Amino acid sequence: MWIRWIVLCLPLLVGTVLALTAPGAGRRLPPRTAAWMLTLAAVIAAGAWVTALAMIGFTFVGQNPEVAEEGRWSPHVLAADNPVDWPVAAGCALAALVCAAALVVASWRRVRVMVEAWRECRDLPVAGDLTVLDDPAPAAFALPGVPGRVVVSSGMLKALTADERRALLAHERAHLHHRHHLFLLALQLAAAVNPLLRPLAKAGAFALERWADEEASAAVADRPLVARAVARAALAAKRAPAAAMAATGGPVPQRVKALLAPPTPLRRGLAVALTALIVVCCASLALTAHDVQRLFVEAAMPSRHHEHR
Repeated sequence: MWIRWIVLCLPLLVGTVLALTAPGAGRRLPPRTAAWMLTLAAVIAAGAWVTALAMIGFTFVGQNPEVAEEGRWSPHVLAADNPVDWPVAAGCALAALVCAAALVVASWRRVRVMVEAWRECRDLPVAGDLTVLDDPAPAAFALPGVPGRVVVSSGMLKALTADERRALLAHERAHLHHRHHLFLLALQLAAAVNPLLRPLAKAGAFALERWADEEASAAVADRPLVARAVARAALAAKRAPAAAMAATGGPVPQRVKALLAPPTPLRRGLAVALTALIVVCCASLALTAHDVQRLFVEAAMPSRHHEHR
């Protein structure tokens, strides 16, 4: 019985380990690799948590006579074989509903923000992918849309030198080119589902800014220049719209320090270890699903035997 209890809870345990270890691993990987792996880890961990809670919760819901009759299994056998006590299983069912509701609310809010961003893009004056606003307040950000726009104010242009402006625009174009807003959306939704993933989502958002920094460094072939552009833009800028991604986002001092140092090397062993943990999380969920299915099959055997008689 205790082995089955461990199997049922395994995705929750592995998902927790993944949520706690991934942010530290991401800081030691190149930004592009870190952004991909942290986003994948967040989605997998959140999915594993919700699915595992739902499966454990259904072992309680399945004990309802009406549900059992519909599924043609014995509620008494299911209750006797279920390794999870009913208060815990009921709590898991409630937690799964709360997570689902949080996902719906967060998705609705983000969709509204994205739609507003797209409407803003549609109304902006078009000059390629760049829009210059006649606004003395310094601002620069990438606004996702169809197509997206790099928006910069006249105040920001005046605050930077010509080379720094080129670096800043390269950073914002990197956000648009690699669709970083979709990565950020996945991270935010995962954190809404499971608050334990908030540090991971924060680390992923920082990796996205660092990814754009490195792209800008490659575009202008000058890492110190990008560092200066990021620092001066952060000192001058005002807050960007909610759906935007700005060069002034994330912990700017850490980004500047990283730009003034050599590029982060790819630690293959660390990347492989994090990938293995993600695979183990998926495998644990599959194992739990198989065990829950077997639990209900075994609970259906007595009723089938009775029907044959």
